[in-house]
Amino acid sequence: MFFKEKIMDNKVDILGVNIDKLGIKDASEKIYSFLEDGGHHCVFTPNSEIIMAAHRDENFKKILNSADILTADGIGVVYASKILKNPITERAAGFDTAMELLKKMNDGKKSLYLFGSKPGVADRAAEKIKKMHPNIVISGCADGYFDAEKEKKIIDDINEKSPDVLFVCLGFPKQEKWIYEHKGKLNVKVMMGLGGSLDVIAGEAKRAPEIFQKLNMEWFYRLCKEPWRIGRMMDLPKFAVTVILKGKRAK
Repeated sequence: MFFKEKIMDNKVDILGVNIDKLGIKDASEKIYSFLEDGGHHCVFTPNSEIIMAAHRDENFKKILNSADILTADGIGVVYASKILKNPITERAAGFDTAMELLKKMNDGKKSLYLFGSKPGVADRAAEKIKKMHPNIVISGCADGYFDAEKEKKIIDDINEKSPDVLFVCLGFPKQEKWIYEHKGKLNVKVMMGLGGSLDVIAGEAKRAPEIFQKLNMEWFYRLCKEPWRIGRMMDLPKFAVTVILKGKRAK
């Protein structure tokens, strides 16, 4: 084998981060199954940039690997798995996985709490979700701007409402660290870190046009729309080079 990376039947080790080999449908079904087992679960959706951050920070890597599911949110992660000869067949972006999960939650009449983004965004996202999926119970909403006092009120509200699912949209690494710190302390069955998903649902931000999604060029679209991302985008080639060099050293 070209690379002596850790090979698992249902996961692939990419720079020490154990990504589940799940597509959108399978990931959403597994997440939904968590709602029936009585436990507390968390789901993270790392892309190349997040994996590179974990590669530089062992504590953050530990946080990522504590998740019950880590989906491949980005074509770079899928390509890396193929380079490592343990391919993930489908990218499972956090937004797409969440949208598929919402369909199942609607069928099951489950409850949802939205936490994150700018003031008012979660409320507008809740309205959109309710229109699309009228059987979902919106337990509550809170924005992502908080101090210690407001955070305690948010936590108390979540525990009082006891939603089935909590979408945490604070951006990485804040959302992953927040979920890790509070997992097991909240009356929530599933917590998902979903970055800017609330902004997209609320109509505050747009996803790349479908043609860019099909060509796996969403990153290029975002860069054109938001050129300030260029510094962060430099992690994409760094990620590819690091995966290849790590593999060569492991031969």
